[in-house]
Amino acid sequence: MADPLVLGIETSCDETGVALVRGNDLLVDAVASSMEEHARYGGIIPEVASRAHLEAMIPTIQKALGEADVDLSEVDAIAVTAGPGLVGPLTIGASAAKALSIGLNKPLYGVNHVIGHACVDQLVDGPLPERAMALVVSGGHSSLLLVDDIATDVTELGSTLDDAAGEAFDKVGRLLGLPYPGGPHIDRLAREGDPTAIRFPRGLTAAKDQAKHAYDFSFSGLKTAVARWVEARTDAGQEIPVHDVAASFAEAVADVLTAKTIAACHKHGVETLVVGGGFSANSQLREMAAKRCAEAGIDLRIPPIRYCTDNGAMIAALGSAVVRAGLAPSNLDIPVDSSMPLTTITV
Repeated sequence: MADPLVLGIETSCDETGVALVRGNDLLVDAVASSMEEHARYGGIIPEVASRAHLEAMIPTIQKALGEADVDLSEVDAIAVTAGPGLVGPLTIGASAAKALSIGLNKPLYGVNHVIGHACVDQLVDGPLPERAMALVVSGGHSSLLLVDDIATDVTELGSTLDDAAGEAFDKVGRLLGLPYPGGPHIDRLAREGDPTAIRFPRGLTAAKDQAKHAYDFSFSGLKTAVARWVEARTDAGQEIPVHDVAASFAEAVADVLTAKTIAACHKHGVETLVVGGGFSANSQLREMAAKRCAEAGIDLRIPPIRYCTDNGAMIAALGSAVVRAGLAPSNLDIPVDSSMPLTTITV
């Protein structure tokens, strides 16, 4: 019997994503982004994002169906991001998914956006082993997850206590006068800088933090340290070596993320690490993760960059895993949850 065909809808932030997945096979992944509309504001404006989702939803669904040469009646289940994310955009996606569920008389599954970032790798590298570690890093999340079953058993070992990695990059980018979003621009500058030029602090790595925050992250202090360093140079009338600042800052972030993750893998006997989320596109993080995993004998899985940013494929993939696990569908009155805990895989 063929695996069910799952339509996934993602609208947690500024990308309208629609994808079709059968088992672990991706048929199509269509995305409409409103990033350019937010660039002039230097950040995401929820009302603007919500309007963009509303306008893009039907065309993006039609595009996905057309590219996959699939009729809407062939879909077996609908999966949608129920959280975490921005309430307005989440509500647009959930409303569309509920309408499709009612109209097609197909089951609805509200799923967790962050866990979707880890699950999308199954579309690229195949099923996860019985136990894996997932580091999900993006503009809004820096989470370390122990995955015993992607559909039913995920444990959050640690998360960010303040700024997420991507958020810190955007703030430092703004500090250096770079366009929004700052992450790609800092990544580009860092490739030409010296990562050892400036020793910026590594948050929550001191011995006193290990007992309570061994796997938690904090980048607010690092961001402040960069700001003070730049301010001191400016006050002294000295030129700011932006390439070295970018490289040293990026090195500090990648160092903390990978060191804590490798330690968690050793502690929990994990031999496979999945890295996902928009910030996993960062070249320093990819390179350091590859080096440290090789040294530790850990199999590193990072999906291609197109699957790192928000997309419908990650939601369809998690929806497919949930359906195949035999979990009950969500009720049609499911709420969206901007701060959905990572203990919740489906609602």
